[in-house]
Amino acid sequence: MRFSYTTLAVWACAPNLITAYPSIALEAAAKRAGAQSKEKRCPYADMHQNEKRAPGFDAAAQRIDVSGQHAFVPPDFKAGDLRGPCPGLNALANHNYLPHNGWGSLTQFIEATNKVFGMGLDLASFLSTYGTVMDGNPLGIPPGWSIGGPPSNTGLLGSITGGLLGTPQGISGSHNKYETDSSPTRGDFGNAFELVMSQWEDLFSLQPDPTTANYDLSVLLQHRKRRFQQSISENPYFFYGPVTGILVSQAATTFIFRFMANHTAVNPEGILNQDVLKSFFAITGDGPGGFKHNPGAERIPENWYRRALGDEYTIPYFDQDLLSYAAQFPQILSVGGNTGQTNSFTGVNIGDLTGGVFNARTLLEGNNLQCFAFQALQQASPDILKGLFADITRPLGMLNDQINSVIGGLACPQLQSIDMNQFKKFPGYAKAYNGHPANTGI
Repeated sequence: MRFSYTTLAVWACAPNLITAYPSIALEAAAKRAGAQSKEKRCPYADMHQNEKRAPGFDAAAQRIDVSGQHAFVPPDFKAGDLRGPCPGLNALANHNYLPHNGWGSLTQFIEATNKVFGMGLDLASFLSTYGTVMDGNPLGIPPGWSIGGPPSNTGLLGSITGGLLGTPQGISGSHNKYETDSSPTRGDFGNAFELVMSQWEDLFSLQPDPTTANYDLSVLLQHRKRRFQQSISENPYFFYGPVTGILVSQAATTFIFRFMANHTAVNPEGILNQDVLKSFFAITGDGPGGFKHNPGAERIPENWYRRALGDEYTIPYFDQDLLSYAAQFPQILSVGGNTGQTNSFTGVNIGDLTGGVFNARTLLEGNNLQCFAFQALQQASPDILKGLFADITRPLGMLNDQINSVIGGLACPQLQSIDMNQFKKFPGYAKAYNGHPANTGI
């Protein structure tokens, strides 16, 4: 796979964009464009070139069982079942690949996402640990977390809860941590875990012909652009951090195709058609005005085949998708936010944020983007966790172990601190609003 940094230069040379996004994406793009006229192969392309071109297909190994113990059973909310904003996790619980009550252990999340969706063990381990530490109970035996909100049955929290400073809020209460602004189908305001029908309709309308529809990464990028701009123009509190923005927001988009596409011998890389998309998003009906969302009823379709074994979606694979998106829409690398009014997006100076360890000219060199995002999380985590636990030693250790496993071999420039004061100008980070607490993520 190739992408051209000339694409970035086009954006960098537009004066109105430079004014709106005085940040890493456009400045780094300008440097690259000035230094290079030839196309550059994106990082990790060689690693996945053969896998992406010919992942193979093994029907027996890839077909996901949705019968017997894995037959679809909708949640019983009156009994306390938990469901939240992640369609894939909801579907896993509805098919008993995760516990049907919606509270799973760290190990169960890793095993289920790897088995059913073909998520790489590195990515599954990081996301499961991150969810447990930020939104669950890492002190419990076993450690675990909720795919929805806080459990009504506190027994699910595990046998050790004395060190918790309150009840874990699950993904539904993880705004600016696990759930972020500019989500594909969830809103920025108030109840940020329920599907917004207008956003779903915008996504669905991008492939109107049911006979040819395929919501692949190129189609999803169109929706990603629209949602990013929509948050800027409609949400005065829009916040876009180095982790929640650059990493999490893109993952919420790329995961749709990478994990929901149905694979066949004819299309081993996968096709995501209208029916499969609707099934995973718990949508029935047809067309704008005719759709109905059934909250928590996401399901794995019949005759659905996961990614090929050996073609798991790993962290380097995701990085490749991220950089490909950035080449086509560099604004997604802009750390910053609105300053209390719509259309007031202001970027953060990366040099000021990182004490000069990274800057706009170096961030797209080598592995620096990955190093920056994960080290920013590492530096910010102690302050975040102090609001969740009486003693942060164990949760911080769990998270640091995962971060070190991701970037330990990348020879990263060592980030010593993050100047969190750079974010105080953004009310979406610094202040509580519409039920969202302040300073809960980065």
